[in-house]
Order: sequence, then C-alpha cells, then structure tokens
Amino acid sequence: MNPVTIRLLNQQLIAQQFSDPAEVVRHAGAMQAQEYRMMRWAVAMRTKKPSAKAFKKAYDSGRIIRIHLMRGTWQLVAAEDYWAWLTLCAPKAIAVTKGWMSSNKITIPDEELMQVREILAQTAADKGSVTKQNFVEALTEKGITLDEHRLSYHIRMAEMSGTICSGDLHPSKATYALTANKIKTPSEKSERDEALKCFTRAYFRSRQPATLDDFVWWSGLGVSDCKRGIMLLGNTIHVERWEEREFYLTDDCRTRGLRKGKYLLIPPYDEYLIGYKSRDIVLNPEHKHRAHNNSGIFQPIIAKDGIVCGNWSPFKDKCQAEFFLGEHAGDLQEEWARYGKFQKS
Repeated sequence: MNPVTIRLLNQQLIAQQFSDPAEVVRHAGAMQAQEYRMMRWAVAMRTKKPSAKAFKKAYDSGRIIRIHLMRGTWQLVAAEDYWAWLTLCAPKAIAVTKGWMSSNKITIPDEELMQVREILAQTAADKGSVTKQNFVEALTEKGITLDEHRLSYHIRMAEMSGTICSGDLHPSKATYALTANKIKTPSEKSERDEALKCFTRAYFRSRQPATLDDFVWWSGLGVSDCKRGIMLLGNTIHVERWEEREFYLTDDCRTRGLRKGKYLLIPPYDEYLIGYKSRDIVLNPEHKHRAHNNSGIFQPIIAKDGIVCGNWSPFKDKCQAEFFLGEHAGDLQEEWARYGKFQKS
C-alpha cells in the first residue's frame, strides 16, 4: 500500500474526477472552511478545471453550504447532506459551544436565545443575504445590544438549530441566509443510523487510508459512534496494516493515477492535513510547525508528490515559495498558473 498516492487520488488532488464544485463537497462529506477566501481554492483545486465563478455559482445557489458543524469550526457541506449531517453533529457541536461559553463566563437564558434567534431569522428573511453588521443593526432597532462574542454565540446556535445558514458569497466576510429559503426541507427525517453510515462512508472514501483515530478526530463524534459507523458499512470497507497501524479503505478505493514531480499549492486548513489526527504520513513531524501550530492555526503549504515540503503565499502577484524539506529544482509555475487561472475564470 502506498498511502500517500492513495490519499492524493481519493482526496481528488490528482487525477480529478469532478467538474462541479458541489460534487467535490458531496464526495468529501464536509470540507474545512475556516479561511473564507481560501476555502474556494480548496474545493476548486479538486475539480478538473478550477473556476472561482463556478464555485460562487454553486455557493450562491445553495448547493454548497458553509456552517459550524464539527469541532466548533466552519465546514462546507452539500445541500443534499445538510439536514442529515446537522441532525448527526449538532448535539455535539452545541455542547462544544456551550463549553466555550462557560469558559468565557457567558450564560444565555432560553428567553434571550429565542428572542434573538427570531430577530436573526426575520432579518435574513427580509434581506435575503445578510452580514453580521446587518444583525447588529436589526438588534439595535429592537433595543438589544450584544458584544461581539455574545452575538457570535447566538449566530452559531441559530446555525446549529437549522434556522440560518450561509448566504451569498462575499469577497471577504461571511453572510447568512434563512435556511428555509436556501435548502429544501426533507419530506422525511433521516434515521440516525443511516446518516451515520453515509457520513462514515463519505469520510473514508475521500480520505482513505485513514485510521479510527483519524475519523474520531475529524468528525468530532464519540468513539462508539465512529466504530458503529464503520460497522454499518459492512463488507464495503476493510482494514490494511501499514507500519504497524491499521488503516481503513473502501472496496472502491482509487489506487492508480500518480504523476511524478507534481507540485500542489494547498491552502491553509485544507483537508489534506486537517482531515487526520496523525499527519506524519505526508508531513515530517520535525517540520509540523511550518504547517500548523498547537493552537490550530494552519498555513498554506506546498506538497511535491504528496509530501509537504514548503510554504507559499496565496495573495501575491508572483509565486513566492519557501521550502523546508529537500532540494526542489522543479518548476512551481504550472501549479501557480492553475491557481491564477482559477481566480480569473
């Protein structure tokens, strides 16, 4: 087993299979979207022809949704998965949020929670796509003043209740919309086991080979839930050992398609690293501080043939790179040109 090649293929970082950005997100189940500008490249680089306009079209139409879903952080999900994933993940996400509120000595009574949620929902319904500032103005009109932390918690709780979700794509700041106007409500509520099964399948098909610990870390679910999800997949998933670790692979795992000498300009918070608890397969532990710190801040990275070897600067006119592993006489211009074309198309 070559875990690096398999991950590149199944993460759609090489030999891409999809043309539609929404199909990439659906394949992945959920994709980290902490960096609002760079989440677009994270999705687009996994398509056959990366296009900023194609991403915006899928996002604005509600086929791609950005919400706080797992680990108290931002993710992109496909509209088809939104309700099932929310049912599965929201209880844990709410518990995490309440834990943060407690640590910050913030208590929100139920009466306040429902009053503010109603105002947020009405504001989104009236305006279609709103910013946090629009919420502040609407609350002020009602005689309610909230500091930024408290308002952020209200917005998160409204997201996790299924009341609001992402609005239209803005150049630099998050917007919100009324979920009922953005995503169809399913005729039948998803059974939890079925949601867990589909969620588990999406993780392993797009990040394999991966371990149980990787899945627990990524999903934010409990160990028992993650084990049950794997069990529900039955004989469509199997275990392979590599360097004394057990990895799960699906029976339709992609294994062929690597092009030697291929460079990738990977955005910060990308699933190539954040999708796993253990990242040593592609990132030398000696250099992990160049990719992320212990506070969860991730940097833009360069990978050659899947091995993380340097950093790059996304918001420059010319390609700027700094390597920290090995000698790299290869040309980054092909990948930089692909990134530039994405921004213009």
